[in-house]
Amino acid sequence: MSVITLRNINKSFGAFNAVSDFDLETEDGEFIVLVGPSGCGKTTTMRMIAGLEDATSGEMLIDGVDVSDQSPSERDVAMVFQNYALYPHLSVYDNLAFCLKVRGWKADKIDAQVRKTASALGIEPLLERKPAALSGGQRQRVALGRAIVREPRVFLMDEPLSNLDAKLRIGMRAEIVKLCRRLRITTFYVTHDQLEALTMGHRIVVMRDGVAQQIDTPQVIYDAPINCFVAGFIGSPPMNFLEASVSSDGMLTGEYFSLVPRGEIAQAVREHGGKVIAGVRPEHLIPADDAKEGEGMFTGQIEIIESLGSQVMIQVMVGDILMTAQFERRPDLKLGDTITLKHQPGTVHAFDPQTERSLVAPTGNSVGKMGEAA
Repeated sequence: MSVITLRNINKSFGAFNAVSDFDLETEDGEFIVLVGPSGCGKTTTMRMIAGLEDATSGEMLIDGVDVSDQSPSERDVAMVFQNYALYPHLSVYDNLAFCLKVRGWKADKIDAQVRKTASALGIEPLLERKPAALSGGQRQRVALGRAIVREPRVFLMDEPLSNLDAKLRIGMRAEIVKLCRRLRITTFYVTHDQLEALTMGHRIVVMRDGVAQQIDTPQVIYDAPINCFVAGFIGSPPMNFLEASVSSDGMLTGEYFSLVPRGEIAQAVREHGGKVIAGVRPEHLIPADDAKEGEGMFTGQIEIIESLGSQVMIQVMVGDILMTAQFERRPDLKLGDTITLKHQPGTVHAFDPQTERSLVAPTGNSVGKMGEAA
């Protein structure tokens, strides 16, 4: 178990800044997920923690000790790669035992540790097999086992589930979370899948163009995104954004819609005045069968209907704005129908049109701690 501290970390490749002014301090045993689009700097950040890349500037500490000049082996970190990186000519047992042999462990201790790890991962029956005889999920378990068998201070996982099918990925996601929480080893997990980020992390680091946009718990990032990028990236389907004007009564209005902000959003909107970017998530829009006057509403024509089993996702053309809504399945919906939607109370977001920051965002990045809001 370890505390990782990153202070003002920068990484440049020539004139290109891959990571800029990255600051983070973990808690002991925390599971941190780095998420963002391709090229945002998340893998580069992880490789710097591992010692596979040198930071251009900044401090990197593990348990208060500066490890910036230490080699990967000296840092005592273990990395799980996207392609598993197993030795194809070795059995599962020998893959797990390899790093322990290199470290000079005695044979009886190696055997006990390998079998203990295999039992924890449910791969004991596979110990004599070669990687070629394993399924994708089994190979992933072996790759995890090879990382944890020596009980490192830090786990680093670089998109370890991207090669698995959807059903297996969901199962392995849960297994990794349970394993890391049971072992209480500080973990960094890189993914481009925001659903993985929301379901796995104690805290999420949302990155864009090498900059950490927001660092907080999954719920805070979903409920209170710091800017338009985070709001649009976290959540599936993405948030709907609309250019809106603030009316004298604090409503957010456009030519084809009206929105009713509540609470601190309402106060911030009134203080801001003028133009704002309004945001509402598709899952917070529902058919307005029982709409009351004064509620935020949209009326438009259904362009697309996608069945999601118990739910349905539709795209509605409201004037010249294409809106997405997701709600419980309704068999009466038809393409071309006119539908009126309303937003659920307290679900409207508002952003400054110049900076794209939330009108209620704190100054700087939101950096919450594990298990608490920012």
